[in-house]
Amino acid sequence: MEKGLTMSCVLVVVAFLAMVHVSVSVPFVVFPEIGTQCSDAPNANFTQLLSNLSSSPGFCIEIGEGNPIGASWLIPLTQQAEAACDKVTQMEELSQGYNIVGRSQGNLVARGLIEFCEGGPSVHNYISLAGPHAGTANLLRCNTSGLICDIANGIGKENPYSDFVQDNLAPSGYFKNPKNVTGYLKDCQYLPKLNNERPYERNTTYKDRFASLQNLVFVLFENDTVIVPKESSWFGFYPDGDLTHVLPVQETKLYIEDWIGLKALVVAGKVQFVNVTGDHLIMADEDLVKYVVPLLQDQQSAAPRLNRKTKEPLHP
Repeated sequence: MEKGLTMSCVLVVVAFLAMVHVSVSVPFVVFPEIGTQCSDAPNANFTQLLSNLSSSPGFCIEIGEGNPIGASWLIPLTQQAEAACDKVTQMEELSQGYNIVGRSQGNLVARGLIEFCEGGPSVHNYISLAGPHAGTANLLRCNTSGLICDIANGIGKENPYSDFVQDNLAPSGYFKNPKNVTGYLKDCQYLPKLNNERPYERNTTYKDRFASLQNLVFVLFENDTVIVPKESSWFGFYPDGDLTHVLPVQETKLYIEDWIGLKALVVAGKVQFVNVTGDHLIMADEDLVKYVVPLLQDQQSAAPRLNRKTKEPLHP
């Protein structure tokens, strides 16, 4: 009888646990800014700090084995996004889903991963720090000494929408000249595709994948002079032909016509547009704690996670 009672108790406990929401520690990945690598102190310390504050495992992902700094400048963003897709797909730690933190150009690699990656693990929350989501009206220049900078700046002197520059200078993939929107839409290889800007090739799959995110935070840095205009961090940008006024995101065609699902996410209450004081990527710890850490902390979920491609449940 005692054995039967013990077995009954075990069954009751198992049944109870099956009904309880399980707290899971969702890992996160950080995509660093251009011209840096994960072993650099700022990136390593940043990833560790977020991990400590959130109690979630964090990983920094860089592109270009052996020379990630050069790769961030000289490998086109389409290839960087493909490499990121391969990396996260192979990481067992991310197989049940993960969150993303992007830093500056790293955001465009992150969004390429979200929108273009076939069959990768699901992305839950996405946090963007100073991302040039609507492009930048100045072609980034490398401001440090060395061969990589010499090469990048030499390439940058050519027509930014030429095949040569597009194939060899990553920032050209999101350079958007408001005075030459026709050239941008026709010849810029990355951002028009990422933002579904070309009316003749809008892709509903990219939109659906972006719209499937659970929570998003877009952080704009008030004194940012790297992203021009700084409102690009919120998908705001200059009107066509104008370098003086900036359209807020809600007045852009990308938002009004909902090319990537951003409007649907905003209407659903899943997006925060955050403005912090400071220069490019200079964020106070208290702002990290307030705006970033909550999306990285343990989440409760009783529903099964689904494969983004097949929509079938993922299993440990």
